[in-house]
Amino acid sequence: MPTRSSPSRIIPRAFPGIQDEEVEQLIANGRVESYPAGVILCHENALENTFYLLLGGSVDVTKVINEREERHLKVLETGDFFGEMALIHNAPRAATVKTREEVLVLEIRREAFEKVLKDSSSVSLAMVREISNRLRQNDEMAIEDLQLRAGELARAYQRLAEQELARREFLTSVAHELRTPLMTANGYLELIQSGAVKGEDTSRAIDTIARNVRQINALVNDILFLQELDLILPKFEPVDMQKIAETVIRNYAHRARQKDCALRLIPDPALPPVSGDAKSLERALTALVDNAIKFSPEGGSVDIRTSMADGRVKVSVHDRGIGIDEETRLHIFDRFYHLDRIGSQLFSGIGLGLAITRQVIQQHNGTLELESEPGKGSTFTLSLRRWEAGN
Repeated sequence: MPTRSSPSRIIPRAFPGIQDEEVEQLIANGRVESYPAGVILCHENALENTFYLLLGGSVDVTKVINEREERHLKVLETGDFFGEMALIHNAPRAATVKTREEVLVLEIRREAFEKVLKDSSSVSLAMVREISNRLRQNDEMAIEDLQLRAGELARAYQRLAEQELARREFLTSVAHELRTPLMTANGYLELIQSGAVKGEDTSRAIDTIARNVRQINALVNDILFLQELDLILPKFEPVDMQKIAETVIRNYAHRARQKDCALRLIPDPALPPVSGDAKSLERALTALVDNAIKFSPEGGSVDIRTSMADGRVKVSVHDRGIGIDEETRLHIFDRFYHLDRIGSQLFSGIGLGLAITRQVIQQHNGTLELESEPGKGSTFTLSLRRWEAGN
């Protein structure tokens, strides 16, 4: 319970210079009320008809900014008053006032408040001073709000510009990645149809067409798979990451041999299963291995290592290739970001592989870590939850 202060002692603190008869008039036109903590006395944007003078206790003043953020403006204590602006301007409340603790207030209704203003010059002057002060505070808050909105707008435009650039680069990359195999396949088909290719050459031409169609199919599947990840959450089951790694190595053995790259599995025989979706996790690991081989030098090596650490299943892919600099690391997991050239070396792709890996691992509540040093290679490590019945 706040200390009960006499209105005749508090009113002169709120309105310096007020005459005794004016104090009596205020008291005569109001009533003293008590409210517990947590009561809203003024509701922002509501039309209300009461002026308040705090005789004891304190209240919080808050206001909604940007239609979503509730901002704390101030704390009012004994001798402060509130609610006058809405009455003077016949307007909705500009802020919400809520009791912090049990309070005592002198309440004056609109008609009596207007009479007091008319009859008391001291109260009127105090109101003018307080309204001027609050208008200045409102102007400062409005400027701050405008600056905040301007900053948000600038960042939104920047994001849109970056997204538009990424979209254009993606479409260009897709067109380029599709055009080459399509033109190759189409060229060989025309040669076969015209009869220019015969005998054993026909078989080789068909193999070339099939290889390019597989390349087109892989690209389309990557795009559709990433879209599917956005829409569908797979049902998790126990997954053996060692078997997943063995499958990926089998699938990439030919590619590794073409580049004279050693592709090795360093297994943990006691590795427990993880909680996940086998198809998605195979895609994620495939992207890392594909990336490692792509950026490895002729005669290099790529190691896939499985292990258990800190209660999590770890799968790392280590290459001894070109490495990744700090600036590239900031964007390497972004969709459509890819390195098309490093020095004199050209690299194909549209930048979906690492984006797929990151999204798959996020969907599995795991982590994807990268350690890299330019010129010395990179290590990508997947950290996944082990399978437990019911998880």
